[in-house]
Amino acid sequence: MMATNPYESDELLQQYLIFHYASSAEQFPYGFGAVDALGFPQRCVSEGIDVGALPENTRALDLGCSVGCSTFELARHCQEVIGIDYSQAFIDAANRMKTEGLHAAWRLDEGSATTLLDLKVDEAIDPNRVHFEAGDAQHIREDIGQFDVVIACNLICRLPEPKRLLQQLSQLVKPGGQLLITTPFTWLEEYTPSANWLGDGAQDSFAGLRSALEPEFELQKQWDMPFLIREHARKFQYSIAQASRWLRR
Repeated sequence: MMATNPYESDELLQQYLIFHYASSAEQFPYGFGAVDALGFPQRCVSEGIDVGALPENTRALDLGCSVGCSTFELARHCQEVIGIDYSQAFIDAANRMKTEGLHAAWRLDEGSATTLLDLKVDEAIDPNRVHFEAGDAQHIREDIGQFDVVIACNLICRLPEPKRLLQQLSQLVKPGGQLLITTPFTWLEEYTPSANWLGDGAQDSFAGLRSALEPEFELQKQWDMPFLIREHARKFQYSIAQASRWLRR
């Protein structure tokens, strides 16, 4: 397993700030290809949550919230949103976004050439609805309560014991509540021992995910969600997450 958490590095902090908050043109200044993969943190909410089915005074939880864009997006529709991430650097950045409404980030362009971007949260979002805290998704604090919405975007295959989280979800999601999970199922020994990969050694990871969630959850929808992470002006990570929305029975 990893000796240190790579998500505490400044390089990944800058990369994820841009992934979450930079405009499409700032991330991908080309008129061809990959545009369907932009705006992933926002799409996790707009495509992943059935907003019309949310009750009044909705309470939401964003597990593995990274630098917080999806958490803020949930606050468009939810009265209270908690974002939790294992990286203290990411949580510090999210809290800066909350208190100041903006955060600067260096975008790598080429070689040592960079551009300083001033990234902002949409002023239409009420930051007072949002709370960020550092924590381990496998060991969520007992007094956190229950939620009408829980999302875990691209988190499952970065946990040492993903089933430990999956087994807690029925206690976190209220009956009738929504659960959104997205994951590219990128299993790596450095994050997750192969013995803990879902789906019989990742031969069918979604089947393993489904087995862990049923019968407490009913699968409502399953679809593919591309996402794009910029490394520099001519190199990008294009990935396809498998998204699924579940209803707590």
